[in-house]
Amino acid sequence: MPASGAYPGEAPRASAVTRAQAASDEETPLQLFWINFSQSWLAVFGLAVFCLIILAAIFAPWLSPQNPYDLAQLNILDSRLPPGSLSSEGHVHWLGTDDQGRDLYSAILYGLRISLGVGVGSAFIALIIGCTLGLIAAYAGGRTDSAVMRIVDLQLSFPSILVALMILAFLGKGVMNVLLALVIVEWAYYARVVRATALVERDREYMEAAASLALPRWRIIFRHLLPNCVPPMIVIATQQVARAIALEATLSYLGLGVPITEPSLGLLIANGYQYMLSGRYWVSVYPGVALLVTIIALNLVGDQLRDVLNPRHLK
Repeated sequence: MPASGAYPGEAPRASAVTRAQAASDEETPLQLFWINFSQSWLAVFGLAVFCLIILAAIFAPWLSPQNPYDLAQLNILDSRLPPGSLSSEGHVHWLGTDDQGRDLYSAILYGLRISLGVGVGSAFIALIIGCTLGLIAAYAGGRTDSAVMRIVDLQLSFPSILVALMILAFLGKGVMNVLLALVIVEWAYYARVVRATALVERDREYMEAAASLALPRWRIIFRHLLPNCVPPMIVIATQQVARAIALEATLSYLGLGVPITEPSLGLLIANGYQYMLSGRYWVSVYPGVALLVTIIALNLVGDQLRDVLNPRHLK
């Protein structure tokens, strides 16, 4: 045995561990987050797919051979053409056409813009409203907390689709009306989650130190309390975006969503379901696949974010 008392090969192993620890100490929080996130190849795949979907929606005017919203470019003689058919103008419809002669590939790209815009927009606005009310309720406590949470309980006691249908039945169709309905439906989820997290953080030492300095309440809430509530906010926001996209598609499928002149994925599915039994499956199937892939990709990302940002869920 060596004089130092170490077994052969033990020193190299110890030095390797030391180097690994030093390397981990030099990594930024963002690098550590990505290392943990990339442990799931499904989550990385979902993130890549969702990024491609976003890029396709942004660059839809340049990627699509036709503007499906321009009635001058539509020809009723090209309606319900199968995938790979030539139009009367010589264009190839790779995914076929719908009942109005719109190129389905172009309609899906433009429909993604509406579905993503409404889903992300409503989730972002609901995030601001719900998180603000949840933080105020947790920090203030007492009657303020009780009043906010009774409203949240009342909101969550009704099915989301029922509340959205009631709002749109009163306001009517339109992208902004759908956006407003989804914000009203979603904000309560953010408020409940953020309040639960803020109640735990409120009693920690750094909050007591901030209160002892006689700082303004708004500064304590938004400067000290809010940053420590961000991880659950990110997780629920990812999940709520997928939920909002699915809910918007459901409303459009039922005829209470966006107008027929600017169809989203849900309306494209609704326009083609009547042709399923006649063999013209592509009118509904391809928009449905696009919607399904978008929601699954978001859910894969959201599940991994939950595991990375919440150690209690780590396996």
